[in-house]
Amino acid sequence: MNALNVLVIEQISNSKELEKILINQGINTVTMAIQGLDISQLIDTIRPTIILFNASELTEMVLQTIIEINEVYAVPIILFSDADDAKAINKVIKTGVSAYIVNGIESKRVKSIIHIAIARFNEQKKLKDELTQTKLKLEERKLIDRAKGILIKTRGFSEDESYHTLRKLAMDRNIAISEMAKNVISMAELLK
Repeated sequence: MNALNVLVIEQISNSKELEKILINQGINTVTMAIQGLDISQLIDTIRPTIILFNASELTEMVLQTIIEINEVYAVPIILFSDADDAKAINKVIKTGVSAYIVNGIESKRVKSIIHIAIARFNEQKKLKDELTQTKLKLEERKLIDRAKGILIKTRGFSEDESYHTLRKLAMDRNIAISEMAKNVISMAELLK
C-alpha cells in the first residue's frame, strides 16, 4: 500500500491525541481544527489519502463538513465520536463516512481501522462507478430505441434496418451510436 497522507480534523482545537497515535506509528499526519477549515486547501495543498475526524460531540458542523468534503474530494473518511445512539448513527451513515468508531481511540487499532476504511471506500467507489456506467448504458439504450422508433415511423424501416442505419451513420461520422441517436432525435424534434 502507498504511504498514507492522513489529515486529522479535530473538533477541539488543542486536542492532538489522534495525531500523536498516528505519528508514533510512522504515519504522515497533518492536524487541523474544524473551525475555519478551508476545504479547498485540502485539495490544493494537503491532498490526504484519508481523513480522520475526532469529534466527541456529533454536531451539525461536523456532519456538514463531512458532506462538503465528500462533494468535492473523494477520499475515505473515518469519524471517531462518543455519540452512539441510533439517530446519530443514521445521520453519520448518510454523510458517506467509510467508518464510524464510537467511544474512544485505541492506538493499537487505529492502523487497522484506517486500512479497513480504505478498503471499504474503494469497494463502495467501485460499486458507485459500476452503477454510474449501468445508468449511462441504460440512457444510451433509451436514446437508441427512441431514434430507432423515429426511423421506423418516418422511414418505414424495420427495427433491424433502423439500428443498422443508426450504426452506419455513426460510423460514417466517427461518433458513438448514442450520439447519432441524439442527433436523429434532435432533427426529428426540429422538423415537427
